[in-house]
Amino acid sequence: MPVEDYEQFKKLFVRLTWIDLSLYKEEQMKRRLKTLLVKRQMPSFQAYYKHLCHSEEMLEECLNRITINVTEFFRNRPRWDVLEKKLADAFASKRRLTVWSAACSTGEEPYSIAMMLAKHLPLEKFSVIATDVDREVLKKAKEGRFTERALSSLTLDEKQRFFHKDGLIYAIDERLKKTIAFQYNNLLSDPAPGQFDVIVCRNVLIYFTEEGKQTIYQKMARALKEDGILFVGSTEQIFHPENYALKPAETFFYEKTKAEGLAKL
Repeated sequence: MPVEDYEQFKKLFVRLTWIDLSLYKEEQMKRRLKTLLVKRQMPSFQAYYKHLCHSEEMLEECLNRITINVTEFFRNRPRWDVLEKKLADAFASKRRLTVWSAACSTGEEPYSIAMMLAKHLPLEKFSVIATDVDREVLKKAKEGRFTERALSSLTLDEKQRFFHKDGLIYAIDERLKKTIAFQYNNLLSDPAPGQFDVIVCRNVLIYFTEEGKQTIYQKMARALKEDGILFVGSTEQIFHPENYALKPAETFFYEKTKAEGLAKL
């Protein structure tokens, strides 16, 4: 397919969905989309775009294909133990905490956050906003229903305390679920959904270009309260964090610097 066919598709697609594909790594994105073109027997990206405009089913299929939904409870658990230690002072003071789980997928991450916080704070002392660009996975996340296999990384105490068994399904405790608000958010184009003590954004930034990453880092740095914590994935080291008023705190963790650093943003 001609290069200009995909270039034109990107320009049209952002008008339709507000998702700017030029800020995603091109070869990875094109591979995902080409599987759909073959499935739907489309001769070109532009022909595919015309069908997307008139078929809600095909558009949902496309959005589900291009977004990344690989997750698990307490993914890379030792890093979560580090986060728990970093929040020890906040737990001791019982101050209210606000957390943003960005690109939350089917909900394992925000539910992990809520479980961790609930071990130290009353439920009314914290809130989690969980966002994603995929509306279908947000629906699944809101349901809070998982198979036993999905709970393999949890302790027996966590399973008993935070889940109710419903046949073969484990449902998140309704009281814990109420601490989380799930909502749509495009990391590249939408504003941050508030100001936060902690932002968790893991294993999604690797799919963006450097320009896309810079846009997201700037947004998240602005959304962090002073001394707030940004928790990223294992392959998502931020080079020159000082450009975003951040400083390395430990592997995979960055902290918001004092107010004078904001002038760089």
